[in-house]
Amino acid sequence: MSARPGQRVRRFFLALAAAWLSCGAVQALDRVDVQIRGGDEEIAAAVNAASQVRALQAQGQTDPQDLLAAARSDYGRILAALYARGHYSAVIRISVDGREAAEIRPLEGPRSVSNITILVDPGPTFLFGATRIVPRIAGGELPAGFGTGRPAESGVVADAVDLSLRAWREAGHAKAAVADQRVVADHARAVLDVDVRLDPGPRLRFGPLAITGEQRMREARIRKIAGLPEGATFSESELRRAETRLRRTGIFSSVALVEDDVITAPDLLGITAQLVEQKPRRYSLGAEIASLDGLSLTGMWLHRNLLGGGERLRLDGSITNVGSGASGIDYAIGVTIDRPATLTPDTTAGLLLRYEHLDEIDYSADTVNFGLVFSHVFSEQLTARAGLTYSYQNGQDPAGSFNFRNLSLPLGVIWDRRDVATDATSGTYLDATLQPFLGFATTGSGVRVTADGRIYRLLGQTGRLVVAARLQGGAIYGPTLLDTPRDLLFFSGGGGTVRGQPYRSLGIPVTRGVFDFQIGGKFFAAGSLELRGKVTERIGLVGFIDAGTVGLDGILDGQAASHAGAGLGLRYDTPIGPIRLDVAAPISGTTGDGVQFYIGLGQAF
Repeated sequence: MSARPGQRVRRFFLALAAAWLSCGAVQALDRVDVQIRGGDEEIAAAVNAASQVRALQAQGQTDPQDLLAAARSDYGRILAALYARGHYSAVIRISVDGREAAEIRPLEGPRSVSNITILVDPGPTFLFGATRIVPRIAGGELPAGFGTGRPAESGVVADAVDLSLRAWREAGHAKAAVADQRVVADHARAVLDVDVRLDPGPRLRFGPLAITGEQRMREARIRKIAGLPEGATFSESELRRAETRLRRTGIFSSVALVEDDVITAPDLLGITAQLVEQKPRRYSLGAEIASLDGLSLTGMWLHRNLLGGGERLRLDGSITNVGSGASGIDYAIGVTIDRPATLTPDTTAGLLLRYEHLDEIDYSADTVNFGLVFSHVFSEQLTARAGLTYSYQNGQDPAGSFNFRNLSLPLGVIWDRRDVATDATSGTYLDATLQPFLGFATTGSGVRVTADGRIYRLLGQTGRLVVAARLQGGAIYGPTLLDTPRDLLFFSGGGGTVRGQPYRSLGIPVTRGVFDFQIGGKFFAAGSLELRGKVTERIGLVGFIDAGTVGLDGILDGQAASHAGAGLGLRYDTPIGPIRLDVAAPISGTTGDGVQFYIGLGQAF
């Protein structure tokens, strides 16, 4: 007999309620309990980091099938984490609502999960017994921890094998591989014996470079930029260096240099460059605002591959001090054409033309610079540059007009060992320049020296506190103050030097006839100290203090003027760097009064 309409409706709502209650039960996960025998905090941290169950719990995932799959995978994940710390006789038990996860068949999984318990007995820490990797090549080093009596961490074994293979590859044995390995854990003695035999293979030379994936880039230029020495002895570092050169052009979104499987008689190993070109054009916009300095706008347009040989055409423009109460609007535009792999694969040549208008408190000037610049990359950390530049400047101050012309030979070096350029937590940075210049007519001749050094250090074990320090300095030797081009002189104050003091507010007071005004000094020094702390994964707080000094004949002669500022900052991390908000006030000096704020992208330094 069929059900009447009223009964069918009642049954539908009962089924709907049952389904709703069932879904509520499925989503319940009350607790994930991790218990470590002996209470070792380091082991507990490693287990929690390795556990996929913990990861799902943190993400709010409560599907019972996902939790069961994660629990079953955690046996291997946790075991690998324990191996990495030298524990090879661990006992791991994972229960899902009282049932061992490994014994629950996937098709018999629970409809809901309330409690998951992870019990770990790590057992003793194993030590290395006999350790041997043969054959070894002269100069090949092993990790310091790979030796009899040292903790037998699995990562140390892997590192030892990798370093051994890399040493053989660096010496030309590109096909070096592990031929045999015996890794035996003696549980009675808690000792791990490691015996690995390598097969170095033949000594090879670089063969021809094949290229795939190029579209607009000419093959001859790709080979020139890569600089892979065909016919030379194979070298792992030389192969990686060629990859880096191609990536450095910015033309390719993906670069991989792949070795051929087969050796070409008698000893040549072909290499294939697998490339993916990205869009040739790119642009960027930036903005920064300070309460007294006003709004600064910057823009850039770039063509990565202008003529098909990696030539980069770059247009830069900026408008600064918009709305500043102390000075007029400054603006600039520049054109640069760079050509990589000029002279050598690591040397880039560039032509530059730049126009700049400055409307400062005590003077205004128009400057044109034209020059040829070479930069050479010695390593990932060290870059040097040299150039020849002609500069023309015309302007006026309260005493009248001025005109400067000079030819300069700027030399510079950058030593960058920061872990992350936009938000460093460790490492050092140094940018130093030496710029001899020859003046014409009323322009003096001399040399300008500048340096910008930074250091970053983590505090504590959590990695959430960073100390950052910066020291800037500059000096001009040779010309008198009024014979020196104004754009070479030094000021202090503002976001780039001393926050809390107005932009370029500290200089040298000058009396010329009946006029009193200020221009930059011949000597300059500034220092900044920041303490950066992470509040959450994205939000950080910063406390800082800045100080600067400008002098005519030096910075320690007692006549140099100084000022300082201090404040607090807020940081919000984004994929392209932290958004910065700094609030600062003067703490010494006579150039500023009142609180100032600065908004920008990236750390202050």
